[in-house]
Amino acid sequence: MRIGARRQRRHGLTLLQLFVLTIVQGITEFLPISSSGHLLLVPVVTGWPDQGLDLDAAVHVGTLLAVLVYFWRDVIRLMATPLPKGGKDRRDARRLLFYLAVGTVPAIVAGYLIHTYAPEIFRSAKIVAWTVLGYGVLLYLVDRFSPRIKRIEHIGLGGALLIGTAQMLALVPGTSRSGITMTAGRLLGLERPEAARYAMLLSIPATAAAGALALKDVVSGESAVSMSQTGIAIGLTFVFALLAIWFLMAVLRRISFAPFALYRVLLGVALIVWLYGYA
Repeated sequence: MRIGARRQRRHGLTLLQLFVLTIVQGITEFLPISSSGHLLLVPVVTGWPDQGLDLDAAVHVGTLLAVLVYFWRDVIRLMATPLPKGGKDRRDARRLLFYLAVGTVPAIVAGYLIHTYAPEIFRSAKIVAWTVLGYGVLLYLVDRFSPRIKRIEHIGLGGALLIGTAQMLALVPGTSRSGITMTAGRLLGLERPEAARYAMLLSIPATAAAGALALKDVVSGESAVSMSQTGIAIGLTFVFALLAIWFLMAVLRRISFAPFALYRVLLGVALIVWLYGYA
């Protein structure tokens, strides 16, 4: 019964839906406003069938490629860390790689458990409404009152664990993986562009794991999304995500996170009024 439902959904996913979903994913993944929350809201607002977790995870492959392209220098530097020779720059890269590995563990473990045992547990528009609002307020307060004196190299093991635990919270839609990890980075005193850079580098392992699970289902035929739809989604998401990263890194050199926090608060309030029928 479940397989038949999944096949029916596969044929019902139109190019318009794919285009809208990839725009939403590409733009919102790295802006601190929650891509998973916006993806979950698309069928609620449009009346389309829920695209399901398979497409949500598949489009993350596109965002992963965007991070690898934009931060290619950092990626190459991290990949070169096993080489035997190198000075301070190589030691800093090894330390950063260790911090990223430590910070990845909580999200990987929690993500695997949720994917295996309760994949739909948090897929609720009401959850999105409250997390978008609450974490938007938190982002503003932390960004407003935290110092801006540190770079990535200064976060330490404790800081890596803190940011990694924060990333785990983003498994709840509406939290925003980039938003909560940037918030944690700002709490540690990272400068805004540095907090964003670390958040995006930290996204690589977790996003790769989520994308691998989705692609495995697509290849095996167990997914609600076909191979061709997956390819289109990945390509379009890559383009929009790359533009979003460029935009975010440019604006954070000039402004605070306040506009993003304000957007989250307004969206959260609007969703609460709509969903609970307040008037």
